[in-house]
Amino acid sequence: MRTSTIVVAVDGTEPSRAAVRWAAREAVRDDRPLLLVHVLDWDAAANRYDFSGRRFDAAHRVADDIAARAAEEARTAAAVQVSTRVLAGDPAAQLVIASEQSGLMVLGHRGHGGFPGLGLGSVSQRVAMHAHCPVAVVRGRTDADGPVAVGADDADTADEVLETAFTAARDLGTSLVVVRSYLPVLPTYRGGFPPAEVHTPEQDDAERARLQEQLSPWRLKFPDVPVEVLLSHDTAAAVLNGVSHGSRLLVVGSRGHGVFTGTLLGSTGLQLLHHAGCPVLIVRPYR
Repeated sequence: MRTSTIVVAVDGTEPSRAAVRWAAREAVRDDRPLLLVHVLDWDAAANRYDFSGRRFDAAHRVADDIAARAAEEARTAAAVQVSTRVLAGDPAAQLVIASEQSGLMVLGHRGHGGFPGLGLGSVSQRVAMHAHCPVAVVRGRTDADGPVAVGADDADTADEVLETAFTAARDLGTSLVVVRSYLPVLPTYRGGFPPAEVHTPEQDDAERARLQEQLSPWRLKFPDVPVEVLLSHDTAAAVLNGVSHGSRLLVVGSRGHGVFTGTLLGSTGLQLLHHAGCPVLIVRPYR
C-alpha cells in the first residue's frame, strides 16, 4: 500500500548527506514521515563461500552505522521523526521497489563508485528513470533563497506538474517562474538562423496567450503566489538549466518513450539531473 512517506537513499557520501538534510526539511514542512534507506550492495552469488555469514554480518554492521549516521544528520537538520531501513541487493533495483510504496523518493546526485567528471551517479539515474513515484534529485543550491521554477508544456501530466510547482512556491513562501520553450515557424528566408535568435512577435504573443490560459486556473487557486512567465525559443533543457542556477527548486514532468513508455525520463529531464543548479523534482504519475 502506498504511503506519503519521503524515502531517502543514503550511502554516507556528502551528496547523500545533502539529500538527507533537504528531505528532513521537506518532511517537517509537509508533516510527512521520513524513511532513510541504505542498500547493502551484496551479490549473493559472488559471496557464495561465506558459509559462516561473517562477511555479510560485518558488511551489515557497516550499513547499520551508515543509516544511523544519516538519521542523526536528519535530526540535526530538522525536528523530524525518522526511521531507517537496511536492504541488501542491487541498490538501484531495491530503491525502485521501495518507490512502489513511497510518496517521494529523494536521491543525492552522486554516490559511491561514481566518476567525478559526470553530473549524476548511475544509481540515481536508474532510479530517477524507473521509480514508481515522484523523485527529487538534490544537487546545487540546497539552502539558497530564490523562486521555484517549473517547465510548462502540453504533456498529459502538465496540470499535475503545475499544481506541484504552485504548491511548492506557496509552501516555501516564494514566487514561481513558469518556463515555456517552443519552436516558432520560421520564414523560409530566415531558415539559416537558430530559432533562439529569430524574432517572431506574433507567434510569441499567441504562445504566451496559450500559456496564460493554461495558468489561469492555478493563479485563481493560488492567488498569493507571484508568477513570472518566461517564453523562449531555446531548448527546454538550456532554458531550465539557466533558470535553475537562480532558483531553489526546479519542477519538471517525466516523459517516457519507446517500449518503456511511462518508465523512462526524457532527454530534457536527464540533462537537468546532470547539470541543474538546484534540486530537481520530477513529477511522475504514481504507477
